[in-house]
Amino acid sequence: MKFKISSFSDIVKAMGLVFGDIGTSPIYTLVIVFTLTRPSHDNLFGILSLIFWTLIILVTIEYAWLAMSLSIKGEGGVIVLKEVLSSFVKKGKKATIVAYLGYFGISLLMGDGVITPAISILSAVEGLPLIHGFEWITGNIVILITMVITIILFAFQYKGTDKVASSFGPIMIIWFISLFISGFISILNMPSILLAISPTYAISFLTHNGLAGILVLSEVILCATGGEALYADMGHLGALPIRRAWGFVFAALIFNYFGQGAYILVNHTTDLVLFQMVKSQAEFLYIPFIILTIFATIIASQAMISAVFSLVYQGITTRIFPLMKIKYTSTHIKSQIYIGAVNWGLLVAVLFMILLFKASSNLAAAYGLAVTITMTISSILMVWIFKHKKSYLKMSMAAVVFLVDLLFLFSLTDKLQHGGYWSLIIAAVPFTVTLIWIAGQKTIYRSFRSLPLDTFKIAYEQIYNRGQNIDGTALFFSRTNFEIPPYVAHCIISSNIIYDKNILVSIMRTDNPYGVESGYVEDLAIGLHGLTIKLGYMEVVDLTSIIKKHNINEKVIFYGVEDIVTSSFMLKLYSFFKKLTPNFVQFYKLPYRKIHGVVTRIEI
Repeated sequence: MKFKISSFSDIVKAMGLVFGDIGTSPIYTLVIVFTLTRPSHDNLFGILSLIFWTLIILVTIEYAWLAMSLSIKGEGGVIVLKEVLSSFVKKGKKATIVAYLGYFGISLLMGDGVITPAISILSAVEGLPLIHGFEWITGNIVILITMVITIILFAFQYKGTDKVASSFGPIMIIWFISLFISGFISILNMPSILLAISPTYAISFLTHNGLAGILVLSEVILCATGGEALYADMGHLGALPIRRAWGFVFAALIFNYFGQGAYILVNHTTDLVLFQMVKSQAEFLYIPFIILTIFATIIASQAMISAVFSLVYQGITTRIFPLMKIKYTSTHIKSQIYIGAVNWGLLVAVLFMILLFKASSNLAAAYGLAVTITMTISSILMVWIFKHKKSYLKMSMAAVVFLVDLLFLFSLTDKLQHGGYWSLIIAAVPFTVTLIWIAGQKTIYRSFRSLPLDTFKIAYEQIYNRGQNIDGTALFFSRTNFEIPPYVAHCIISSNIIYDKNILVSIMRTDNPYGVESGYVEDLAIGLHGLTIKLGYMEVVDLTSIIKKHNINEKVIFYGVEDIVTSSFMLKLYSFFKKLTPNFVQFYKLPYRKIHGVVTRIEI
């Protein structure tokens, strides 16, 4: 019995954490689709069939089945797919391709984090003028209300969502029940609408409409945006609760889409279909429904913001992003973090998108492209992985999914001229930062040649044996215990700063999401010891407590600081990023009274 209760609790949590984005798509999907095509009987049946099979192929098969069968210690996401494939393809050009596909996928998801809050909240607020007595609300007022809600949402991020997250699941359950009931009632007026489940209607629509039919797919894809969250959030709840929750969500979405289709055929209108449908069924419930809609879109936006924080944190720990100040907003939920620079950058970008596009129908022109490219990258990686695993059935299904992704991606090329390029511009920002940061680190690492431990020991032991050592313990951070960074050699050998006890602390991020291991190595040399700490790339740790666990009472902590002098534009940008962002000891919140930076000048 306890298992069932726990399982149901996880399903409820999945509703709030995973399905906000895809769950709010019915607000705008059909409205936007029918700006491209006439809502005739045949067209509507074809569109509904396309929506049904899009959710089956791109969400159920691609993510709920194929992707979720691939994980590292229960974690999912584009980074995990990259890491799984990297275990098979470790060197050469193929390994580089895998890495950059992963980096681009991460950047696109972050770009999606800008558009999702903008279109979700804006589409919900657009339903306010349908309230009796609120007809005076104009488009400009809708934009103003949307911006106010957005600013409040981002302003409260620093407090964390731990305390209110427990209410997200129940609210989203009410939302999906509302979608299901309103759709079911509408279907009762035209039960024949359910025949659109047949794929023959989708095929007929595409074949009879030619290129125009293919272009309609660029808006049909809106029904599947957020589908990647099933896999990306798998580590928080596990695969089983998310799959079970998806069964309920899928039913609610399909009944609502088909209900909207029946409403369109009966009432011959495509304007704010969901809101009009609910208002016609129970006008006295319309105001509560609008309030519920706004809450649902806020939850969808919150989930995306939290996902971006998580992506950035993973990028920092895997050394593809610069260090940033991290605030941990929960003592027991590791995923609850706040990154101020990312939060305010997202807010500015979201407000810009709202002001630029002004309406959800316009914003849809920029929406879907980043998501579809991410889906395509995921399917490429999965085909590759299943080939190495010799799982040929899954490889074949992943190949079919890839072809479907390509078809949608082709349809989305038309969006580029209507504002779709903005999603690529947004994604280009983190992608460019990643490329600069990785290239800069590689260049600096080659220029700052570490000394082998054996070479370092010769000079070190001569100085140590003079007996002029400083009382106490000094910590030095290095990549490994067997490579001595230049700043350590400069500090000890050149400056003769040597303590009775000197400890090299190396922090290594593993390919696994979680896990903390630490080991102490005695006597690398006289008075020289090592502490190796291995952390999962999503692990949030208190570094000071790990050091204390090994009974180390440090007197001083040294770390290296590079002073880069260069004529290279790329390295100048890298140096600029380093100056803007916190240093190593600030990131790990080491005691500032004990830390000393050792500056090493480098000319490249």
